[in-house]
Amino acid sequence: MAARSQLLKGILDACVMAIVEEKAVYGYELSQQLQKVGLPDISEGTIYPVLLRLQKNGFIIGEMRPSASGPNRKYYFLTDSGKEELERISSEWMLIAGPVSQLLQRGENE
Repeated sequence: MAARSQLLKGILDACVMAIVEEKAVYGYELSQQLQKVGLPDISEGTIYPVLLRLQKNGFIIGEMRPSASGPNRKYYFLTDSGKEELERISSEWMLIAGPVSQLLQRGENE
């Protein structure tokens, strides 16, 4: 589990930005979306520091909106700078993930 945690730490910003790029979401909804795609060990306690860091870096912005079921919620949107950063990270990830997957799979097949 420690290896998975370290790997996720390095790519979690991009995962969050990819979801926010699709549609504006609030923190709990973001956590649910991550779980839905197969990342169940990402808690809300992990999400909020990531959102804060992405906001400080200008990659996302937050906006309070009314909620039909309770208090207002802070929805997050990707900025133009965030779109550029997401593209950069995605490109870097593809350069790394493909070769690493090939190496690891080759080891399994031998």
